[in-house]
Amino acid sequence: MTNMNRSPFTDKIEQEEPPRKFSMPHFTSFKGDEDPKRHLKHYRSTMVLYRNNDTLICKIFATTLQGELQDWFYTLPPLFIRSFDELFLVFTKEYSTYCSIKKKSDHLFNVKKDPKESLRDYVKRFKPKKVKIVGYDDSIASATSQKGFPAKYPLFGELIMKEDLTLANCFALAEKHALWDEAR
Repeated sequence: MTNMNRSPFTDKIEQEEPPRKFSMPHFTSFKGDEDPKRHLKHYRSTMVLYRNNDTLICKIFATTLQGELQDWFYTLPPLFIRSFDELFLVFTKEYSTYCSIKKKSDHLFNVKKDPKESLRDYVKRFKPKKVKIVGYDDSIASATSQKGFPAKYPLFGELIMKEDLTLANCFALAEKHALWDEAR
């Protein structure tokens, strides 16, 4: 069993002090229930001013881990982590099951408006699905969002009459129709 009082960082990392004017940025804690790569992107963009201070980046990253992740971190062997690159690899390997799975554009054809669902809720549900598409193509996304509406819906007729409709324009029309529906 690993000593919980002993850090997995090397002594060099542990003993280095932060720069004098260092002010701790605000981070979203990582709880292990989301994409670790997204957390790392957020962390790196927040720490961009300190990117040349590897030891500081290591030490601060450990503070972004919460709950079971903090426990996991202290199960790593003492003196195990010598750089942020090593910490990055160990962390992503451990939490790779939470990585977002990218999908192809045709996946969007499965997103259809439920008859009981409001237009606004459909658009809210569609947007996060679009983000997971590899090689996102606006014309395909626009076409798939249109296919999601039932043909009898007034918005459907307006959408198919427009040429070169972008997804943003499609969502704007949906929002306009949602306001009309709510006003009735």
